[in-house]
Amino acid sequence: MGYANASLDIALEKSKSLIKILHTADVHLDSPLVSLAWRNEALSEKVKSATREAFVTLIDHALSETVAAFLIAGDLYDGAKRSAKTAAFLNAQLERLQIAGIPVFYIKGNHDAENPLTGDVALPANVHVFDGRGGKVKLDEHDIWIHGVSFSGKHAPDSLYKKIPDPVSNAINIALLHTSLAGSAAHDPYAPCTVAELSSMGFDYWALGHIHKRQVHSEAPWIVMPGIPQGRDIGEPGPKSATVISIEQEILSVEEIHSSAVEFLPLPIDVSSAHNEDDVRALIRRHCQDMTRAIESESGIVRVTLTGRTHLRWQLLRDIDVWQEYIQSVAEETDSLWIEKVRLDLQDPVDHRTSTGATDELGTLMSAIQLEDSFNTMTRREVESLIGQLPPGQKALLMSDESIIEKLCRTINSEGAEFMLAQMKGASE
Repeated sequence: MGYANASLDIALEKSKSLIKILHTADVHLDSPLVSLAWRNEALSEKVKSATREAFVTLIDHALSETVAAFLIAGDLYDGAKRSAKTAAFLNAQLERLQIAGIPVFYIKGNHDAENPLTGDVALPANVHVFDGRGGKVKLDEHDIWIHGVSFSGKHAPDSLYKKIPDPVSNAINIALLHTSLAGSAAHDPYAPCTVAELSSMGFDYWALGHIHKRQVHSEAPWIVMPGIPQGRDIGEPGPKSATVISIEQEILSVEEIHSSAVEFLPLPIDVSSAHNEDDVRALIRRHCQDMTRAIESESGIVRVTLTGRTHLRWQLLRDIDVWQEYIQSVAEETDSLWIEKVRLDLQDPVDHRTSTGATDELGTLMSAIQLEDSFNTMTRREVESLIGQLPPGQKALLMSDESIIEKLCRTINSEGAEFMLAQMKGASE
């Protein structure tokens, strides 16, 4: 009995000496989903609420693990859109941490700097927001200092990290910084700096934000980009996460924790082996079932692409609407998958580039027409007319990005030409 009590005492002492801190960034609460907003309202709402669900998951984890601090390394908000509901939701969740005595340390990123809520909303008293001059705060009862500096505008100079106060001697020092580091093809170069520059400053842990893909850049010191806690489109695929820092006897370790409510997933299905449409259906069903077992989040939003060389190419293209409905019905049967889009990327089993049939000549003619300025101008007018019929919010999202309009026009022209060929070839094969 004495041995058991001694073991329990040791375990209790160890639990007291272990300090945990949760690090997240790029929450992008209620981020608008341009690619889904005009295609499927129910799906758009599901993903919009997912950013909140992911944040609640992080709060739940912080409470269950009794973390010593909750760090937000920028872009808690998304853009300049004002929302009282977002403000109310955020305050309610942060108050849960306040009731538990957990402090929150928050730096503003580029998206936060342009959002009016960051200046208008009074956050709970447990939230410390670092300003653009930089500062540091000591954690109560722990020899741990949290440092940080916020964006004061949408853009920040490459010297932003130099505003962070020097680390405190004989203590654990953690610094929050919203930065693109040396750059990323998918992100704008905000507050750029190098891993070497951060490593030389004497901090134990750099809690970064801005790049949405998780990456541990260094372990001595720790330089961690936790990634986005909830993906927002197919360009941010797979399960998402945050990071928990564990500190025991001045030794730091990190753990990735799952946070996403839904995950975006590409699903390529090679139909080269299919002899008939029954085989294609069997392949689709099997791949959807496999993906249902593989996803880590509650739901998966899937972009299905049928690929490969098949003599069924033109029949599948001709009946694309039927296949979309079939794939959607298979996904609904799983109770966990949603179909974001169905694409066909198929080739003929034999190279017909030298063919001179009527349909091939028509294909060549339509390809040439797509290059004509007058044709593209006509397509653009039609697209803008259709967008003009959308609700104001969705219309504004689409019309605000020139690249979206151009891509949409190209897609309509290309897919329209291929569909016309499919009507002819599919009927003759």
